[in-house]
Amino acid sequence: MNYDLVVLFEHPEWQKPLFSALERRSIRYGTLDLKRGAFDADRIPEAPLYFNQASPSAYVRGNTRAVPLALSLVRSLELGGAKVLNGSSAFALELSKSMQAALMQRLNIPHPRTLAFNDVDAALARWGDRWPVLLKPEQGGSGARMCLLNSADELTRLLRDQPDLWLPDHLLTLQEYYPVAPSQGIIRMEFLGCELLYAMRVISHGSFNLCPSEVCNPVTGDSHCEIPAAKPASPVEFHPYPEVPAAAVDAGKKLMSAGHLDIGGIEYLEAADGRLVFYDINANSNLRGPIGEAFGFDPFERVVDFLMAQVRIATELPPRRGLGESTGLP
Repeated sequence: MNYDLVVLFEHPEWQKPLFSALERRSIRYGTLDLKRGAFDADRIPEAPLYFNQASPSAYVRGNTRAVPLALSLVRSLELGGAKVLNGSSAFALELSKSMQAALMQRLNIPHPRTLAFNDVDAALARWGDRWPVLLKPEQGGSGARMCLLNSADELTRLLRDQPDLWLPDHLLTLQEYYPVAPSQGIIRMEFLGCELLYAMRVISHGSFNLCPSEVCNPVTGDSHCEIPAAKPASPVEFHPYPEVPAAAVDAGKKLMSAGHLDIGGIEYLEAADGRLVFYDINANSNLRGPIGEAFGFDPFERVVDFLMAQVRIATELPPRRGLGESTGLP
């Protein structure tokens, strides 16, 4: 093996804090840029552990090919016996808003009604007269191409006038809209290995881009985010939230476990009737340094601790068996 760990990524700016933490610890790691990648299926893996940091929003940065390469590579690595954090099951879940809703339904976790569609007339026939509604790409990410719509006519006109909204996979979703007070925002919980790392309250001031990366939503200065969106009246705010309810943490743990996520972020909102409504599962978790520091730790150092523990586990385990190979178990 050439490395102890290989990080798969598409957005280099998001990875800089992690790479710096790995270098401070003198970790023998490699990287694969999914924008310009290639792999030989007969010559993998090159490390016992891979960390998948591919983002569903790659297509809005002109990197549409990154996601299919990541999914194919991760599946091949798993068949080749490598341990992949946020592997094919977790990544497929992140790429599908409808799968996320189906998982929440199975776990009896409150969530918005979600309708996936590839035809406007079919969608309107199934959706009924429940407006306003959020239009989201099935393969979402960073709030890209989300719209709040107030009528069926608005949906029809929007997709007629902006057919590129169907990209990248020609599948969209309608999602039940829950208004929240501007000062209340939403809650995002970050998990490492199904254990809560921290929670934060995110106040968007009308923006759909809630990416916690300091590159996209910096504390001060202009954002360098490449997601095209109307500029909010004020910068998105991120506040430590130590009072996160135990019920929310429990729901987050269930989603992480059932979704086969190793590192991830779970988002929910507080509805007017007091319910906690969960609406987003993120396998690509961009941690926010100042939030971790407010809790007394560097979140990227915690990630490196977790990665090194996983390296030890991966090197101690016997090779995984490929599809169709008998384990000898009944």
